Amino acid sequence: MSATGPAPTDGAATHALRRARAVVGWPARSLVRLWRVSLQARVVLGTVAVGAVVLSLTAWLLLAQINQNLVDRKVDTSIAEARAGLADAQFQLDAAPEPTTGAGGLLQPLVEGLAGDTGSPRAYELVLAGPLSAAESSAGIGRASASLSDESVPEVLRTQVSDSSSGPYWTFTTIEFTGDADPRPDVAGVVVGDKLQVPGTNEEYALYYLFPLDDQQSALADVRRAVLTASAVLMALLGGIAWLVARQVVTPVRFARRIAERLAAGRLEERMHVRGDDDIARLGRSFNQMATSLQRQIRQLEELSRLQQRFVSDVSHELRTPLTTVRMAADVLHDARGQLDGATSRSAELLQGELDRFEALLAELLEISRFDAGAAQLELTDVDLVEVAERQLATQGLRAAQAGITMRLRVHTRPALTEADPRRIERIVRNLVSNAVAHSGSDRIELLVDADDEAAAIAVRDHGVGLRIGESALVFNRFWRADPARARTGGGTGLGLAIATEDAQLHGGWLQAWGEPGHGTQFRLTLPRRAGDDLRRSPLPLVPDDLAGVVGQPYRRLPVPPPDSPEPATGEAESSRGLR
Repeated sequence: MSATGPAPTDGAATHALRRARAVVGWPARSLVRLWRVSLQARVVLGTVAVGAVVLSLTAWLLLAQINQNLVDRKVDTSIAEARAGLADAQFQLDAAPEPTTGAGGLLQPLVEGLAGDTGSPRAYELVLAGPLSAAESSAGIGRASASLSDESVPEVLRTQVSDSSSGPYWTFTTIEFTGDADPRPDVAGVVVGDKLQVPGTNEEYALYYLFPLDDQQSALADVRRAVLTASAVLMALLGGIAWLVARQVVTPVRFARRIAERLAAGRLEERMHVRGDDDIARLGRSFNQMATSLQRQIRQLEELSRLQQRFVSDVSHELRTPLTTVRMAADVLHDARGQLDGATSRSAELLQGELDRFEALLAELLEISRFDAGAAQLELTDVDLVEVAERQLATQGLRAAQAGITMRLRVHTRPALTEADPRRIERIVRNLVSNAVAHSGSDRIELLVDADDEAAAIAVRDHGVGLRIGESALVFNRFWRADPARARTGGGTGLGLAIATEDAQLHGGWLQAWGEPGHGTQFRLTLPRRAGDDLRRSPLPLVPDDLAGVVGQPYRRLPVPPPDSPEPATGEAESSRGLR
């Protein structure tokens, strides 16, 4: 029990410490967040901070100057009053008869008389010390208040008065009171002292006037409170003014931001409300002019796009009827080509081939028009990319073998399932493989398949002519052709990769290309495992592992083993590294 007893206490203390940190840190975090997200808050807080520094310095200088003036004035009046009192005391001593009972009997009534002239409460205290020639000269023999401490007169001033005759002398001190009879607190003050000559005895005494500075301290406290109150009011006014000024500037900016967000969302008719002729108003008018110009250009582009889509759709549909008629006539000629002469038979074969190509072009144009019209729909089911790749190897393997091309499938993850439209995925992969067979000029083609928890990917890699710099972005444009690859057995329509890109985007996937002249190309299709998920990475590299260090790529060239060397055991796993 003793070993486990402190645990709840430690846990409670830790919990309390965390709560205290959370309570203390919440205002700081809120202030930092407000500073980061609000321009108006930054202006107000910055203005208040600068104003606080300026007002603090001004208040400090003002209070220091007032304090110095009050003290200097008190010192001057104290010296003047003490000088007059000392002269009066010396006059009374000179006019008094020679004492018969000693100087004490003459001086004590003198001190009491001088102190009685100050009224109540007393404007000053008196201390009489002497005779100065005696050993006990430092002790006071007379004082206005019995509770006044001898320590109220500094030793430095006592020595100065005793050793010099050109007084009076003064210094600052702390007037102290002792005993329970006088509850007055200690107070700062000014002490002024000089010698008194007792006639007939030639004895010298020191008379000290102690002037308290409590009135000056009270006045300075009142001034300090007034300055602090005025500073607080000024800070509030400064913050309010800064808030109003910043609001006049920030409000149109915030309104412009909201209008810009609405414009970006497609609400092109939104405009700013403009009032006045100042800089903000001119900014609003310029913003509205820009929005109007953008709206006009976007409307024009939309209209041109609609006209283009309508033209393609109308032409494609209108061509179907005459194309069907021409196809029927061409089929008759093609079937009867054995009965025709050589030139006519060859013409029938050429006509049949061109009609096949024309029908393919027309079908692709119709498919493009459906994409442009937003009418393309997905029929989702589970698709295994490994099976898709195997079917393409089976269907196009003979054509590749006739062209002297070796095809190989490398699977890293089986099965590589994804939720997709099987018809469209088959069309994408078929287009990539047929392009590699027909136009790459490569003697070997590889299909790579891999998958992880979030995505599945298939890549088609060839080792042919490759792509020049910048062509990897152009290859998906409509009707774009890479000239070096089109001068072989025939050309496509130029729409296959454009349709493949639309199919990939319809699934929320990526279709990307990489190529280097003389090093071949690689096309990679990446699809989310679940329809609607966002892609963040691909399980296959876009740049092939064996060429990750070619010129123009930010990778070190890796050593390539000779063709007859065995593949490393980790070769399949290593192929997933590289650019994602």
